[in-house]
Formats: sequence, C-alpha cells, structure tokens
Amino acid sequence: MDALAGGYFVTRSQPPLSEEERDTVRRFNELYYGLGLRGADTVALSWFGCELLKSPTDLWIYQELLARTRPDFVVETGTYLGGSALFLAMMCDLLGHGQVITIDIDDTPARPQHPRISYVHGSSTDPAIVEAVKSRARGRVMVILDSDHHEAHVSGELLAYSDIVRPGDYLIVEDTNINGHPVLPEFGPGPMEAVQRFLARNSDFEVDATCERFLLTLHPRGYLRRK
Repeated sequence: MDALAGGYFVTRSQPPLSEEERDTVRRFNELYYGLGLRGADTVALSWFGCELLKSPTDLWIYQELLARTRPDFVVETGTYLGGSALFLAMMCDLLGHGQVITIDIDDTPARPQHPRISYVHGSSTDPAIVEAVKSRARGRVMVILDSDHHEAHVSGELLAYSDIVRPGDYLIVEDTNINGHPVLPEFGPGPMEAVQRFLARNSDFEVDATCERFLLTLHPRGYLRRK
C-alpha cells in the first residue's frame, strides 16, 4: 500500500432508512439539484480553479474507490472542461499510480494539462474510439460514464466498456438521478433506465449501496461493482 493510503475502507452495509427518512433524502436531493438549475453553485464546483459538475459527496466516494481498488486506468466518457479528469489524475498522483483516459466529442481548448491525463476526441461509442481506448486500458480499470445521458447512448457505453472492468472494480453511471429519480422528470429515459436494462441482462454486476451512504448523490444506483 502506498505511504499516503491506509487500509481502512467502508464496505459494511448501512442501517436502513425509514420511509420518512427516505422522503427527506429525496426532497433534499431535489433541493440541491434544483438550486443548481436556478443558478446556485451547488452542482457547479471548483477543483483547483477548474470547473466540474459533480457533488462533493460523489467526489469523496471516487477518492475512496480509487484508494481501495488502485486502478491502472480510469476511463471517463464526457470530459466537458476537464475538471473531473484533473481531480481523478491528482488522486492518482497521491496514490502514485494510475492514468486517466477521458473522451468527449468536443475538442474544448484550455483544458487542464496533467501527465496522467490523455484526452480523446470523438464519440465514446464510435467503434474506432472504443477499440483504441480498450487497446490501451489494460489491467485494473475503473469506468465512469458521463457523456450523452439518453438511455440509448448510455446503454451503448455499458455494452462497449463493461467488459474491461475486472471483478471487484467499478463501473459508475453518472446522473442516474434525472428523469424523475428524483430530478428532471421531463427528461425522458436516461442513465437510470439504461442501468436497469443492463442489470436485468447482466448478472456480473451489482449496485454498491454503500457508495450512497452520504445520502446526497447524483448517481443513485449508479455505482456498479463487478462481482
């Protein structure tokens, strides 16, 4: 284990919530996300001066998973401005291990540069992009899906990248909270529906509910661990 990482990891089951507590969690998640849509800086975060659209609680969970699984590569779809790629790369710096491959259809200039980050320009479901990424991302791999949130696209990403995740490692589907889970009910089928379809057809993965123990997450039922 690296000198900066200990051996304490939270893996035990958490106490169940009452119906009233679950309702409180739902309402707070709606408030947190809704304020962001109204211009508040809740979802919009700053990481070392770079913008990223996450919740701090999800970033904390990412740190825990990186320290526990120590992936050789993190494959991220949906780079946006590169803030989350920088976060992941800096966590890898602290561990002294790991590379980040991040994919986006937009070739946005002035993204943060870091020796552990490789930017890939193209669609995450383009067979040529998939093949290029998979030929490089060997060993232990964490996959984070955060590009086009429509169900068909997320399902395509799950099909394309799930097989590079090894047992005990994580495939994370972001923004499963949209389409009424509990926010943006008007969105239409999205990441949550893609996850439901994927799990119904694939028994190799399971939802890791311990990743939702902070009660605020943008990715409910989106933390998938390969059995």
